[in-house]
Amino acid sequence: MPPHALASLGYPILLTCWHLVFSTLATQLLARTTTLLDSRHKLPITPRLYLRTICPIGLFYSGSLVCSNLVYLYLSVAFIQMLKSAAPVAVLFASWAWRVANPSLSALLNICVIVAGVALASVGEIHFSLVGFLYQLGGILFEAVRIVMIQVMLSGERLRMDPLVGLYYYAPVCAVMNLIVAMFAEVPRFQLQHLTNVGFSLLFLNALLAFLLNVASVFLIGKTSGLVMTLTGIFKNILLIVVSILIWRTPITLLQAVGYSIALAGLVYYSVGYDQLAVAAQAAAAWTTATLGFGSSSTPSSSSSSALLARKLLLLVAVALVAIFVFVMALRHYDPRARAIFALPALFGSER
Repeated sequence: MPPHALASLGYPILLTCWHLVFSTLATQLLARTTTLLDSRHKLPITPRLYLRTICPIGLFYSGSLVCSNLVYLYLSVAFIQMLKSAAPVAVLFASWAWRVANPSLSALLNICVIVAGVALASVGEIHFSLVGFLYQLGGILFEAVRIVMIQVMLSGERLRMDPLVGLYYYAPVCAVMNLIVAMFAEVPRFQLQHLTNVGFSLLFLNALLAFLLNVASVFLIGKTSGLVMTLTGIFKNILLIVVSILIWRTPITLLQAVGYSIALAGLVYYSVGYDQLAVAAQAAAAWTTATLGFGSSSTPSSSSSSALLARKLLLLVAVALVAIFVFVMALRHYDPRARAIFALPALFGSER
């Protein structure tokens, strides 16, 4: 939801509760009218398992959602996306704490790079808020623990649960927990006028988009892989920063850009891994050699496989270069004195 709309509403916990109620109703409807949630029948969800695993996971999920909405009252969209680059670090530490992953020196060094980049971005933030920073940190920690708890549950029970089925089970629990918190924190000062100021249509579209994001992630992982989902998430964060600069005129310093670039490089390396980068680089070299007519001939299957990997690598590099170019251009032409909300033509204008 846009930060100014959320601030005018002033009820982030109730907003989160509305998202979860909508998700509960939508998943119940899909479960009865489509086959998208048929995999839930393969899960032996007993009352004991529900109370010991689903409810605690729902508690952390609720905390993550509340903190993730509260932070928009204190920090800019761009800075929030920069801080989210540290999320894999929290997940890795939680994995080490639960002993579902073994510590390694390479992972630790990668963590240091990401943390250093996020630290630089935080130092360079113009409108820094300690309260907002702590809310974002809390949201990252809640989400990390939730992810690891799901991993422990699925590995221990030998289950498979896609995001949509997970939402089917977690959304009702989270909605109840958020409602309990909101009854003490926000309901006493709630006024219907505040709701009408934002608009019912905006709230409906906001919840619908949040739910469709979960549906899209299921189809994306099913058609591609979790790696592609991770890479598109990184690209989404870059786009959000650019949109924040262009639409809400968020000021970004050079130190922030450098820090985020460092964290982004570490995040890509962490998500993809050295082995896949090396394989993709070798495939690109083989494809280039075959295209230019150098070297010895290879089998058709290996050539087609190398060409496919090379094209994926080139596509990834092209997308990254375009994102960096747009990001730099947005920084270069950013004018905090301008009153226009959206001024894409300024990207192609002359320097002042």
